Amino acid sequence: MTDRPLGAQISHMLKTRGVEVIFGIPGVHNQEMYRGIEDAGIRHVLARHEQGAGFMADGYARASGKPGVAYVITGPGLCNIMTPMGQAYSDSVPLLVISSCLDETAARRGQLHQMLDQRAAGASVCEWSEEARSPRAAYALIDRALTEFETRRRRPKHLMVPIRLLEGDGGDFPDAPSAQEARLMHARIDDETVAQVARRLMQAERPLAVFGGGAAQAAGPAREVLAKARMASFMTAAGRGIAAAEDPLCFGSCLARAGSEEIFASADAVLLVGTDLAEVDLWRERAGHQAPAIIVNVDPEVLAAGSPQDLLIPADATDFLGALSAALQGTPASGWQPGMVADRRERWRVEVAAEYPDVLEVADALREALPDETMIYSDMTQIAYAALEAWDMALPGHWHHPFGFGTLGYALPAAIGGAVARPGRPTLAIAGDYGLQYTLPELGAAVELGLPLPVVVWDNGKLGAIEASMVRAQIAPNAVVARNPDFCRLAEAYGARAARPRSLDDLREAVAAAFGADRPTLIHVTPDVLGQPRGR
Repeated sequence: MTDRPLGAQISHMLKTRGVEVIFGIPGVHNQEMYRGIEDAGIRHVLARHEQGAGFMADGYARASGKPGVAYVITGPGLCNIMTPMGQAYSDSVPLLVISSCLDETAARRGQLHQMLDQRAAGASVCEWSEEARSPRAAYALIDRALTEFETRRRRPKHLMVPIRLLEGDGGDFPDAPSAQEARLMHARIDDETVAQVARRLMQAERPLAVFGGGAAQAAGPAREVLAKARMASFMTAAGRGIAAAEDPLCFGSCLARAGSEEIFASADAVLLVGTDLAEVDLWRERAGHQAPAIIVNVDPEVLAAGSPQDLLIPADATDFLGALSAALQGTPASGWQPGMVADRRERWRVEVAAEYPDVLEVADALREALPDETMIYSDMTQIAYAALEAWDMALPGHWHHPFGFGTLGYALPAAIGGAVARPGRPTLAIAGDYGLQYTLPELGAAVELGLPLPVVVWDNGKLGAIEASMVRAQIAPNAVVARNPDFCRLAEAYGARAARPRSLDDLREAVAAAFGADRPTLIHVTPDVLGQPRGR
């Protein structure tokens, strides 16, 4: 039997479950959780704010495929990480937040870090939020979270442990489940269902597929299905890279563009894999298809939202698409014309360029400067908005953006987590001048870690997208301009490198140099890089 306190035992247990990195900030309430980190052989990354810790854990999870784990304190620590938890819920990211909590709140008031209902606060932004009232419960809830990450839609969980319980004897935690026990078998895919889908696709004249982020690990079989069935395809922004950029029948990630509804309406078979076609995918109420859909998803809620005519298949994307590819036989006719697809994509690119003047040209130059396999983390900023539609990805799961929840301040800390998960491989952050300031202090963490991380800051001197939205709504733009700091000097004050390119060639050179540096580099880009007046 061990005599370690529960706080220390939690880290040791996580280590046996494959956790290698924990992000967080120690405090007097959760310090017992820090007793076991080094002894367990887990690396800890110190954030400057719990919001940064949560985004780092999110970025780590997206890059590694493993759960991101964060330790925070009672009360304000949990409140500060709730925005990352909400973002992780929206984007289906496996984030485990473990916090301390007060031993008694109903009969006592005025305690340090006290809040009315910490469990309920956590529950408002994650799949579940539970209090462990014994060591056995703490261990069971950790294993429950890790198992659910592997067997269902991956969404954040919150475990809180009373301070006295953390300080008390933890006893022995259970052995790690075997791989077979830890990962429940996927629902068996019925052979007749696969055959039915194959027949429907091969008999269709205009079959159309949509791939979402839930199919990001299924690019290989997805491309086989597209080729064998001669299907046209769309991808959600989170699914970019699943269909090959050179596929002549790929419409890209322009689901919200005018004309996409007509394309859906013309399809006589529609396959939706790993996507719920949410508002942030379509920006309209429905996609527009008249044909019944074939919906492949692990989330019962998504399947339940289908119409009675749809074929609902609860299955993992990789498993199902692999089986479907094997079942597709013959050479079908196709009513899709590559020329029409190319014309439509070019029209949409022109629209993007018109909506974001100058921005797309900067994004194109940035893309040319990136090494293969660069993983990108973007914030809510105009370069990202344009690139999410017009920048084809060679690999899926290599561009991460705060889609549904839509928070500012995501890119920098998430990129730090991604870089920690992929040492020696290129990672890039793209932020706007306003959003960067939400989590700018995390640049200090990147310096401490010695990360060769380019942080591209698009600075047009205002909240450009909000200003444009106000103008469209016939609202006189106000509160969209703020005084910015000297970003380069600020970066240097943290010990980072800085660059202020004056041309697109300068930008390419600055990015290349940043990937080879021994610390992060803030690259401050304004419209002047195109010879345009600042703020245009």
